[in-house]
Amino acid sequence: MGSRHHTRDDAATAAADRHHSQVTLHVNGTPRTLTLDHRRALLDVLREDLDLTGAKKGCDHGQCGACTVLVDGRRVNSCLQLAVALDGSEVVTVEGLGDGGMHPLQQAFLDRDAFQCGYCTPGQICSALGAIDEARAGHPSHVTDPGTPSGRPMPLGREEIRERLSGNLCRCGAYPHIVDAVEDVIR
Repeated sequence: MGSRHHTRDDAATAAADRHHSQVTLHVNGTPRTLTLDHRRALLDVLREDLDLTGAKKGCDHGQCGACTVLVDGRRVNSCLQLAVALDGSEVVTVEGLGDGGMHPLQQAFLDRDAFQCGYCTPGQICSALGAIDEARAGHPSHVTDPGTPSGRPMPLGREEIRERLSGNLCRCGAYPHIVDAVEDVIR
């Protein structure tokens, strides 16, 4: 009489609710509020829920860089980043670059033939933008001259560019052209 009987559907819904949260991501300048399973990677949310397919699923282990996007201005492997942990974050994908046209780095990749199959290109471009910003902010890399003061803009020569982009793999071997494209943009 006063007792409530739970059905299996009620129990399943309650269990599902414990494993989902509402998250707002600011993707390419647009706030997107989604209810997400806590286990979903940012890459899958971008590709499957938001139809932003620029970032690619290469290795799904954070080793190839094909999924690189910018989160709050820093480059991340989106296949490893849980989307639920990014509530309120700014996410920029290759689709969000440029102001109504091509970003200068996208144009440089085109001009320098810095891609062949193109699979890694969106991740390469996002990683290059992040690397340029890191160097401008004075974050040293493994090959930065130890005498260079930290916190001051770092010069980006070919060796620095190669080191900073070493986490992004290109099966086709377009590396020299990728470095050329980045050099064109930072000049």
